[in-house]
Amino acid sequence: MSEHIIDFLGVYKEYDGVEVLSNINLYIRQNEFLTLLGPSGCGKTTLLRIIAGFEEPTRGDVHLFGESIKGLPPYKRRVNTVFQKYALFPHLNVFDNIAFGLKIKKMDKTVIRKKVEDMLRLVGLSGYGDRDIAKLSGGQQQRVAIARALVNEPEVLLLDEPLGALDLKFRQEMQLELKRMQKTLGITFVYVTHDQEEALTMSDAIAVMNDGVIQQLGTPEQIYNEPRNSFVADFIGESNIINGVMKRDYFVHFADNDFVCLDRGFNENEPVQVVVRPEDINITKNIAEDMVTGTVSSTLFMGVHYEIRVQGDNGFEWLVHSTDFYDVGDRVGFTLEPDDIHVMEVSQYDKMRIDIAAGAGQ
Repeated sequence: MSEHIIDFLGVYKEYDGVEVLSNINLYIRQNEFLTLLGPSGCGKTTLLRIIAGFEEPTRGDVHLFGESIKGLPPYKRRVNTVFQKYALFPHLNVFDNIAFGLKIKKMDKTVIRKKVEDMLRLVGLSGYGDRDIAKLSGGQQQRVAIARALVNEPEVLLLDEPLGALDLKFRQEMQLELKRMQKTLGITFVYVTHDQEEALTMSDAIAVMNDGVIQQLGTPEQIYNEPRNSFVADFIGESNIINGVMKRDYFVHFADNDFVCLDRGFNENEPVQVVVRPEDINITKNIAEDMVTGTVSSTLFMGVHYEIRVQGDNGFEWLVHSTDFYDVGDRVGFTLEPDDIHVMEVSQYDKMRIDIAAGAGQ
């Protein structure tokens, strides 16, 4: 197991008495690509800025290689940051932008040239050293910003939504490029995004955040296949989230049907929530007696599949992904395999929603 390079120990952050981070306990391993993922305002950029030294925790501590960096100024931390807007110097060419930090350190000119040329090769910009920054595309400017950060050989590279200004094609290309760079260099990347696809594509580990709290930490596979609560299930990909009852280990009731599942450890007859991903639903017009049934209410062609909405006879609207076409009004049924069903405890978030709904009904 890799060594922890960063540890957040009970970190809180407040602005004008408003808590934006609450009891963050998080470790980041050496040579890991960790993504902080969540909606706008969830606290992910604040967490990144605390690592960088641009913000200080209100309470708690942050360790780098086991030593507290609380109060340590940014320039003394072995981290560098790539911002969404790149912050390149428009009056300097590509070479001088990348070399800026090395010149501040008064390195030998020969060493600087070699390091900059190595970085230009790494980011795919060999021969671009004399180019004006203003004449580069957005993707090229982003590569220069990454090279400028990496040339200083940080222990940790912090990336604050660096692909946000790129169009879809370039963004997808740069996702692969960033992952390649991280593996080539063997350093730790901490990446902030609200884009689920980016997180799933690039990361070794993902910390899903909401309202200043880490909702779940895990691999992309764990986050997608085994969400801890309905927020994670709903935020990562698309989901059908249904209220149900865990009758006993490996046996759950929802959508007016009983299903065999792979989950255990719940109390008998405990209220639960069930997650079913749309791509895991086996839809058919050949309806059998034990199937969930309903009527197709809409069908959209999404390129690789059809997105089908089915108004279930039990009142629940199902989202289904299928490569087969179903027309509006078709009567359909579907089956679920045990490993297509994921059972979760009812989260505090959903208990609050239920309480609000109950109050509105009074």
